[in-house]
Amino acid sequence: MVSDPIIREGKLGTRVDLGKLEDIFSKHPERNNTNLVIPVLQEIQQIYGYLPAEALKKMSRHFNIPLSHIYGVATFYAQFSLEPRGKNLIKLCQGTACHIRGGKEVLKAVENLLGIGHKGTTSDFKFSLEVVRCLGTCFLAPVMMINRNYYGKLTPEKVRQILKSY
Repeated sequence: MVSDPIIREGKLGTRVDLGKLEDIFSKHPERNNTNLVIPVLQEIQQIYGYLPAEALKKMSRHFNIPLSHIYGVATFYAQFSLEPRGKNLIKLCQGTACHIRGGKEVLKAVENLLGIGHKGTTSDFKFSLEVVRCLGTCFLAPVMMINRNYYGKLTPEKVRQILKSY
């Protein structure tokens, strides 16, 4: 089923091309199957960088799955975001090892340099910040992850240099 793309205003004035959903939907011909929710949400988020409300409504109608169920899954799993995120996702550890080794100062440096806090996104959509409890790399404490790259043994000055490289 091919239709004209529907472009709607998303959060923060972003344009959402709902026509991109047709490719995802065509890969999953079954209906009323709640097992599809997570993989389809992952594909939607991969396209848009977050889960636009209009896309979730269209998904609900297409697969005949209650919107409340889709939102329940989307809000339960930390991997999903209902808000637009920056191109570069920073995950900054504040677990025990990182906290003891200066993670609080590193967090302050990131917040000051970018002008955002936890779950914030810069106005240019270049960065989003998430404070996490563990990245599983305590030997690098304090540590942060930007997209898929790990940076360890951080100081506020190292953070400044790393962010400039993006």
